[in-house]
This record gives sequence, C-alpha cells and structure tokens, in this order.
Amino acid sequence: MLVQHQSGLLVFLIVILVIALSNLRYLKPLSDERKSRVFPRVSILLPARNEEFNIESCVRSLVAQNYHDFQVVVLDDESSDSTWQVMVNLASEDDRIHIMKGKPLPEGWIGKNWACHQLSQAADGELLLFTDADTRHHPAILHDAVSAMMADEADLVTAIPNEEVISWAERLTIPVIFFCMMCFMPLGLAYRLKAPILSATIGQFMMFRKTAYEKIGGHAAIKQNAVDDIALGRNIKSHGLRWHLYDGRDRIKCRMYKDFRQVYEGLSKNLFAVFNYKLIITLFIWIWLSVVFFSPLIVLALWFTDVHIPLLSIILSATSVAIASVLWGITYWRFGFPLYLTFLYPVSMILIFKIVMSSIILTLTGRTTWKGRTLIRQEVHW
Repeated sequence: MLVQHQSGLLVFLIVILVIALSNLRYLKPLSDERKSRVFPRVSILLPARNEEFNIESCVRSLVAQNYHDFQVVVLDDESSDSTWQVMVNLASEDDRIHIMKGKPLPEGWIGKNWACHQLSQAADGELLLFTDADTRHHPAILHDAVSAMMADEADLVTAIPNEEVISWAERLTIPVIFFCMMCFMPLGLAYRLKAPILSATIGQFMMFRKTAYEKIGGHAAIKQNAVDDIALGRNIKSHGLRWHLYDGRDRIKCRMYKDFRQVYEGLSKNLFAVFNYKLIITLFIWIWLSVVFFSPLIVLALWFTDVHIPLLSIILSATSVAIASVLWGITYWRFGFPLYLTFLYPVSMILIFKIVMSSIILTLTGRTTWKGRTLIRQEVHW
C-alpha cells in the first residue's frame, strides 16, 4: 500500500515537472525584438490608496517611457495620507499626468475594482494599461508591450514583474505564487484551449485593447471579485479573445509586501478567491499538495530513525524529494529568487497552508480586509 501511494505521488510530480520544463520554453521575455508598425495611444491607469511612499517613483518611471503617444491617469482612492499632494506636485510638472479624486465607494463594489472602473472611464487611449503604485517601469516597457500585443494579435498582454523579496516573510511566501504558475499552468495548452481556467494574469501589468476591455464588461463585470486580475483574464478567454503572458522581469520591478502582516493580509485576501470561493476544491487541492510534498519527507525521516520501511518505498520517496527540489529550484532560478530557498520549501508550504486556512475562515466570517477596508462578504460554494 505504501509503495502504491509513493508511486502515485511520483507520477504526479513527474507530470508537473514536464509542465514546468515546457513553460521554460513558452514563457517568452517581454523585451524580445518584435516588429510592429502600429503604436496606438496608450492610457496608463494607476489606482493609488495610501501610497505616499511609492507613488512618486512609480509615476516618474511611467512618464519616462520612450513611447510617442500616451497619458498617465492616476486616481487617489480616498487616501488618508499625503498621496494626493504628491500627485498634485507630479501633475504640475508634466501635462501627460492627469489626476483624479476617486468617488466614494458604492455598495457592492471592491475598492480597487471601483477605482479601476473610474480610471477606465477617464481614459482616451486605444490601449489601456492597468498597473500598481508599487511598481517601477523600464523606459522601454510600453514600446515592448505594444509590440508584443500587435505581433501576437493579443487582446490582453500581461507580464510577470521582478518581484523583490527582502524580508523572510516575503522570501518564504511570494515564490509559492510563481511555483504554482510554473507547475500548474501549461502555457502551451493555455494559448491553444479556450478554457478560462487556463489563464494567468498579473495585476501589476495588464494591457488591454479598449474594445476587448469593454466587450468583457471591464471591472464592472467583476466588481465584487477580490482577484481582479485573474477574473479579467478568465473573462477575456471566456469571450473568445486572445491572452498572452510574458516574462517582464527586466522591464518591471515590484515589491508587493514588506512584512508578514502585509503578506498575511494580501494573500489571505486572494488565496481562497483564486478558487472562486469553492470550499471543497480549495481544501482538496491544498491538502493534496501537502501530501505530495510532505509524505516523501516523512517516509525518509522515519527511515532515518530506524523504522522499517520497504526499500522500494525509500527509493520512490527519495526520488520524489529530488524531483520536488528540482521543481522548486527551477522556480527560484527562473524568477530570480535566491536558490538557497529550495531547501526551505517545506517551510513555505506550511506558511502558505496556514494562510489558505486563514483565508477561508476570514471569508466565512466576513472579516477579510485590505488597506483599511473590510471587503464584501463573499458567498462560499461547497
């Protein structure tokens, strides 16, 4: 029975190893040389809530673009710090910067979705680029993204940023997001199949054709969804439109969180929402992943303590641990995280599992918060 169990785990790990290796091929750099004769006007849309320490460097990186026709529209989403004053100073320096005071949050909306909806209504570009205030952009990112969109005939272009992980809370949690993307999102199939579940959209960089954004209903269609980027990507595919994911690490930098409190609040907001608040599916997936990555380690630990374990089971477990280490190593290497974190993947799994459970509990009790707001209580599906 133990041998059969370990064999099953090994087969699963081999399958996701194949997916990860294939993604090394399909995940192309945003900065690849691409030819385009068409460079439409772009509206760069930036929601900001209590971002006094981030907003200036972000906006300055955006207005430094070597692109001929764009505007930067920044919305202050009821900030309680000096974000608005910083925005006023920036707008006085460059007439391409347009600033807005966000309207009060209506009932039935999540704050960021409401802010982005207002931004989209103020945009006059043919292309809409949504980004976040904690990002920094290379001067060529707009040119590269538009070139990629035109070359690949995409309706949505999204890019993975260079995620800066400085604190231990960041190092042990943020890479798990990219591990899941690398191992469970087969890009080769995702680009060919229409299934909305096969999409991965990064909120720090989402460029839409305005016609496509309007066709899917924009942020108004997902006004209560806590993971707006994933929801918009799925809507693009469900409407038969084209989506493409790029590696933008040499074009965009981001530091999402700075300490465990921010990590906990941000991930607990998102991790249950990613699975559309489906309780059984969420629990099954994370319990199964815990079994996959901890069961072989437990078998080897028991063997080292002189518990009798069949030789074949030991070999299978050791092979599983080796493949798991390769999978985590590929993720850390591909996305620029410290390679020594490979040896700490069990710690990362424990932390993420804890946050997933917290995400479920906070949703069930209606206590999920983000940036000082309590989010709409979501309906949980069994």
